[in-house]
Amino acid sequence: MRVLITGGAGFVGSSIALMLRRDHQWDIVALDNLKRRGSELALRRLADAGVGFVHGDIRNPEDLEAAGRADLIVECSAEPSVSAGFDGDARYVVNTNLIGTFNCLEFARRYRSATIFLSTSRVYSIAALRALPLAARATRFELPETLTGPGWSSRGLSEAFPTTGSRSLYGATKLASELLIEEYGAMYGLPAIVNRCGVITGPWQMGKVDQGFFVLWAARHLYGGTLTYSGFDGAGLQVRDVLHVADLYALINHQIRNLETLAGRVFNVGGGIASSVSLRELTSLCAERTSNAIAIGSNPATRPEDIPYYVTDNSLITAQTGWTPSYTIERSLDDVISWLDQYRSDLIPILGAPGVVR
Repeated sequence: MRVLITGGAGFVGSSIALMLRRDHQWDIVALDNLKRRGSELALRRLADAGVGFVHGDIRNPEDLEAAGRADLIVECSAEPSVSAGFDGDARYVVNTNLIGTFNCLEFARRYRSATIFLSTSRVYSIAALRALPLAARATRFELPETLTGPGWSSRGLSEAFPTTGSRSLYGATKLASELLIEEYGAMYGLPAIVNRCGVITGPWQMGKVDQGFFVLWAARHLYGGTLTYSGFDGAGLQVRDVLHVADLYALINHQIRNLETLAGRVFNVGGGIASSVSLRELTSLCAERTSNAIAIGSNPATRPEDIPYYVTDNSLITAQTGWTPSYTIERSLDDVISWLDQYRSDLIPILGAPGVVR
């Protein structure tokens, strides 16, 4: 089989490419525009593993053609920041996340390729997420165990949670892409699976404030620098579940082998309640594991795109596939810190705070 991975030099794309190459004697090709700092570090790892690389951009159909035909597309490319467009320029996020999806679907239609599309939990309404009846505990927000609502319970948020209402341009382009995928499946018979992923983490993620907070938190504690609890009174109680990329790969590998039965489905995919963490809790874990307590600022102002809580209810994907995440928060953090320490000289220029030297 020939597999094209878009965004293939990014954190998720390169991780999936390398694991597929490790487990299968398939022809794996990664396509990436190398826009995000740090993606260049993936090139040697891909080459050493025998993964082909095409320097290209899904915004350009001719770049996809240059990659050659594929039996399967794993669509990992994206402008992943939920803050994208709030600076007034929406072109890159729309062109990449929506027009890019259209180009990938046209490519798939030409070559009759199956598609696994990585969407996002940010397709859900910001207003609905903020309206959850959260209780503020000492270290985190929580959903009451005795209450349920449309698409939510103490287990987290399911696929039935509302998508109506504003969700950011990032979320809107991903939701629109899901609709395009549905139409291409109905009109042209293209098999596709959509995974709405929560926070993903692991080695080789170049974390930033607006995307990849788990790695950023660990890097600041290990390399030095400051961090800030932003929004929701600046207390650091907001919660996300965290999915290690190796667990995501295990699911994708299963989905590839069961495309016929899973095609046409949309799944919420995340770490789940057992692998959820607040910023305040993550601070304590990082300080414990690095023996370095750093200054944490507080900014009570909540940005329009901020949400207080998102935890994935994996009930549907588990029922359909038997898949459940295996990495705990602690195991994921240990993996990230070990990587940050091992590749310190390469990573400090990217992940270190201003003024931090090798």
